[in-house]
Parts: sequence; structure tokens; C-alpha cells
Amino acid sequence: MKSAKEFIKKTKMIKRGDVIGVGVSGGEDSMALLNFLVENAEDYDIEVVAIHVDHGIRENSYEDADFVKQKAKELGIRFYKFRIDAPKLAKERNISLETAARDARYGVFSTLLKKGVVDKIALAHHTKDQAETILMHIFRGSGVAGAKGMEAIRDGVYIRPFLTTSKEQIKEYLIEKQIDNVEDYSNADNSYNRNYVRNVLMPEILKRWPNAVNAISAFSQAITEDDEYINSLIHSDAIMVHDKEVKIPTSYFLYANSIVSRIIFKAVKRIGIMQDIERKHIEAIKELALNGQNGARIYLPFEAIAIREYDYLTIYNRHEEEEVLNQPFKCGEFEVEGFGKVIVKRVKNFEPKENVLYLDYRLVPKTAVWRFREDGDVFTKFGGGTKKLKSFLIDKKVPVRLRNSIPVLAEGNEVYAIAGLEISDKVKVGDVPTAFMIEVQRNK
Repeated sequence: MKSAKEFIKKTKMIKRGDVIGVGVSGGEDSMALLNFLVENAEDYDIEVVAIHVDHGIRENSYEDADFVKQKAKELGIRFYKFRIDAPKLAKERNISLETAARDARYGVFSTLLKKGVVDKIALAHHTKDQAETILMHIFRGSGVAGAKGMEAIRDGVYIRPFLTTSKEQIKEYLIEKQIDNVEDYSNADNSYNRNYVRNVLMPEILKRWPNAVNAISAFSQAITEDDEYINSLIHSDAIMVHDKEVKIPTSYFLYANSIVSRIIFKAVKRIGIMQDIERKHIEAIKELALNGQNGARIYLPFEAIAIREYDYLTIYNRHEEEEVLNQPFKCGEFEVEGFGKVIVKRVKNFEPKENVLYLDYRLVPKTAVWRFREDGDVFTKFGGGTKKLKSFLIDKKVPVRLRNSIPVLAEGNEVYAIAGLEISDKVKVGDVPTAFMIEVQRNK
């Protein structure tokens, strides 16, 4: 496996002391990778851990898990098994079984990484996998990002040591080392896109163009080099990141298409969308940014939404369930997801501060509570003049999607304070010794 060793050295994907979790299905590629890393663990000064994810697609899938568990025991390494219900997830989210399985699998990997069980996840993709992936991306219309194929190192934690190793080399290694493996019969089901490309298209392509895998790989490398150069031209202020959202000034959508598309790809990647953004999504986002009305939106893969908000195009992950807020008005604090922390306390100093409001608590009805806005809410702005709360928020240029997540202090439809924004003229502080301070600490 000389090619793998050279690739690891070139990319520096492995560091001494790493705990590397190998995604092991039990098939040829993952068993070869597992044994290769264990065999070289002492040289690399690493610990190797086997991770098996049962997707719940086949009735006898437990047999694969048992096989991997036994091999891990023979190799003297730790073994972790997880079972997920990919068919159920696919149905609930209305996505393909392939996508559901991949999402759930990476969810498992992400959890192990976040908990510090492993430092990196090693995946067994090889040169033929790379060629198949590039073709699939092109067929789906993903553009340059897809034509680049899979990265050797993704996010600093997902590594692919075999990405420059051929399938033939892997088979030779399996025979040489007498490594057992199991075959998932679902790999023959050509209703899956990956299997169709692998079992139907690639054999026909290779009959006519035997060097196709290497040619596709060279094409991918050329695309990657060009892409890196164009990306270097993107200004750092083109994307503003906040919590689970990214903002792009609409002025940037006037740049050349090659720049705009890369800004969008960078933006969606920052909120965790690594795949399934296609050319059609890019064009739809550009159209929304340039010609959409304020508040107009489009829905993207992975529960994401792009929305035009005044002079910005915002992309964010939407929550499946709406948060409910019903907090009594008293001294203390409470947290609102996606907004921040609201702190209420009694003070004598009314010095103006950013994100701080003062009100005369004696003028607030005892039955008033903190909640989110409702239809029919009205607000008497500071200095006088009552208007609908919706109209007031529009005047303040509060984005549509954020209006329902701002805590308001209200009794009935009368709003007395809008956290972090303004208090009603009806509860303004007069000649009083103490008042309530309402401070908002925004989420970072």
C-alpha cells in the first residue's frame, strides 16, 4: 500500500497521538483500511478504533455488525456499534434512502468527534469511488464544487487515506494479508444511484476508455487548482456568520457568476450543508438575492432556507418545532434559542447602554408575561403613537423570520417591551428611585 503511505505523508492527514475511528461496514475497502491502519499504528503512533453503523435497511444486517465486532476483537482494538433506522428517517424527511443513511451515519461520526471519543474519522474511499462520485455530482448538476470530488481531508477531521489508491491495489492487499470481508447484497441493487453508476455505467465506460478513472482524477485535480485560485479572490466580508445562519450582502451578487457561486457554496458549507446543493439551487439563490422582495424565501436541502432580508441574503437552518415562551415578569433570567439571554433586575442607575432597556415595573400589569408576538399585538412606541407591533418591527427593519423569536413583554395584545429593541411609552421611567433593567445578551 505504498500509494496510501505516500498520500498520508503528503497530506499530513495523520498526526502522532491521534485516535482514529475507522468507518467499517465489513466490506473489502473498509476492512482493508482498518487492517492497514492497525498494521501501521505503531509507526504513526496512533490508536485505531472500529466504528460500525447498522443502517437498519436489511433484516440480517446484524450479521455484518457481528463480523466487524469479531475482527476488531482479533485485532485488539476498541469497537463501537450503532444502529439507526434509515428507512424511517427517509420517510420522515422525504429524502432518498441513500441520503438518509449518509446523514445518519455522519451524525454518528459527528457525535463521536464532539464527545472526544475519536479525533478523526477515516473513510475507505479509493480512486474508483472518487471517479464515481464526480460523475454522480456532474449528473446532478452540482457544478465545479462537485467536479472536484471528495477531499482528502474534510473539516480537519474526516480523512481518506486510500483516495489515491486503486481498487486493484486494495484487492491485492486483501489477498496478500488474507483479510476476510463480507459483501452487502444491497450493493447489487441498482435502484440506488451509487450502485447504478458503479455497476452499470462505470463498466461500460471502462470498456471504451480503460484509463477513465485516472483521467477523471486528473480532471478533478485541474478543477481543484482553478477553484482554489478563484476562491482566493473572494473578499473576507462577503459572508457573515452568526450562530446557525450566514448573511451575504446582496451587492456581492453583482459579481461574476464564478465568484457568486463560490460565495454561496462557502456560505452553505458554514452552516453544515456539505452536499446536495446543485446548480439549480445556486441559480435560485442568485435570483432571490437580485430580484426577490423583502421576506421572499426558497427552501433548500437539509432543512435550510434562503431568504431575502433587506440588503442581505440570509441562509439558515430552520427548526422543526417552534419554541414556546411563557415567562412571568420578574427579576431573573431566561434563555431563548436563536435570540440570546434576557436578564431582568432592579437597578438605581439608568445610564443608557447597548442592548439595555429600563422601565417602571409598577406600570406593568401583574399578569404580563414574556412571550412571542401574536396576531393583533399593538405597541405604543417611546415618545407616543400606537401602532401594530408588526408595523413597528417593519419600521425597525427586523427581518421577517426573526420577528417571531423576539421576546415581548405583554398582557393581552398590549406590548410593553420588546427585548433588546424598545419599551412602550406607557411604562417609561419617570422620577422614580428604582426601575427594572432589561438586558439582552445576544447569542454569539
